[in-house]
Amino acid sequence: MADLPTEFYRERRLPPYVFAEINRLKLAFRKAGRDVIDFGMGNPDQPPAPHIVAKLAEVAGDPRAHRYSASQGVPALRKALTRYYERRFGVSLNADREVCVTLGSKEGLANLAQAITAPGDVILVPDPSYPIHMFGFLIAGAVVRSVPFASEEDFLRIADTACRRSVPAPSAIVLNFPSNPTARVVSRDFYAEAVALAKRHGLYVISDLAYSEIYFEGDPPPSILEVPGAKDIAVEFTSMSKTYSMAGWRIGFAAGSARLIDALKRVKSYLDYGAFTPVQIAAVAALDGPQDHVDALRGLYRDRRDVLVESFGRAGFAVPSPPATMFAWAPIPERFAHLGSMEFAKRLLEETSVAVAPGLGFGEQGDSHVRLALVENTQRIRQAARAIKPFFEA
Repeated sequence: MADLPTEFYRERRLPPYVFAEINRLKLAFRKAGRDVIDFGMGNPDQPPAPHIVAKLAEVAGDPRAHRYSASQGVPALRKALTRYYERRFGVSLNADREVCVTLGSKEGLANLAQAITAPGDVILVPDPSYPIHMFGFLIAGAVVRSVPFASEEDFLRIADTACRRSVPAPSAIVLNFPSNPTARVVSRDFYAEAVALAKRHGLYVISDLAYSEIYFEGDPPPSILEVPGAKDIAVEFTSMSKTYSMAGWRIGFAAGSARLIDALKRVKSYLDYGAFTPVQIAAVAALDGPQDHVDALRGLYRDRRDVLVESFGRAGFAVPSPPATMFAWAPIPERFAHLGSMEFAKRLLEETSVAVAPGLGFGEQGDSHVRLALVENTQRIRQAARAIKPFFEA
C-alpha cells in the first residue's frame, strides 16, 4: 500500500497550540487533587437569565422545533438583532440582506475568512489579538501581517504603511474593540478613520464586537457601523456568549456589508443547517426581553475586576484596571520578564496553583503579558492573591 500523508495542508499552517502546555498542567494538577484557581479561559461562570432558559425549554417542548433550522438564522432572530442595533447604536439594518446568525462569533469569523480569502491574500490583524482573528485566515490560506497596537494613532499609521508597501496589497483588516486580550476600547473617531483608511486602500473591515456590553467606565463602546458609509465595506460580529452568559449555546451574528453577508451565507449554506431552533428563539427572548440581568452581570465583572486589581497589587503583581471586557491584561513583573509569558505562566501555576493565559498565545507582541479572565468569584480571587504573594516575595 502506498504511504499515506501524515500531515495535511491546513495542519501545516497551524503552529503548536500555545495554551496546550498550560492546559495539560491544569489537568494533571486537578487529577492529583490540587485546587487550581483558573483565570486562564474566558468561560463565563454565570447562568443565563431564567426567562431565557424558560423560553428554550418551552420551544424545545414543541415537536416541530427539532427539524433542521435555517443556516442564516430564523427571521425572528435576525429581526431581533436589527432592533438591538437600532436602540443600542442607532444603526438600521436589513434583516434579510445585512444580518446572518452564526454558531457563535468564532465560527462566523472562520467561515467569513473561508468565503473571502484566496491563497496568498494579505490580511492585516492587530497584535496582540484573539487567535481566531489570525488563524481563521491562516487556515483559509492567507498571509497574515501583524500590526502592533500601541495606540490608535500608531495602529492606523502602521496599517496605512502596510497597505502601501505590502505586495500583494492587503484585502482586509481585522479590528476587535473592546479587545480580547488587552481590554482596550476605541472611540467612534477611530472607527471613522479606520473606515476612511479602508476605503482609500480598497480593504474590507472585519470588526469583532463580542464585548460590547461589558464595559465599566465612560460611554458604552461604539460600533463601526455607526460610521456613515461603513456598511459599504465592514461586517461586524457580535455574540450572545458573554453578554447573556450563553457561551455553550453557540449563537452569534454577523451584521453589515450586504456583499460580505452574502458571501458568508453562501459558504455556511454548504456547511450547516443553522443553530437549534429553540436556541435561536431563546436568543430572541434575550435580545428583546428585560436587560437588568445584563446590568447585573456588568456589575459582577466590575466587582471582580476591582478585587483582582487591589488584592493582586498588594500581593506584588500589579494588574492594570481594564476599562472593559471580562479580562485583565497584566505585564509580567520586571524580575520575571526574562522568562517570557509561557514560562512565567507555567511557573506561576506549578508554584501557586493559579492559572493564567500566556500572552504569547495572542501574538508576538503579547509575550510580555499574561491575560486573566474574571471567571472566579471574589472569594477565590482573594484566595489566589494569598497564594501568589509568597511567589512574588521570594
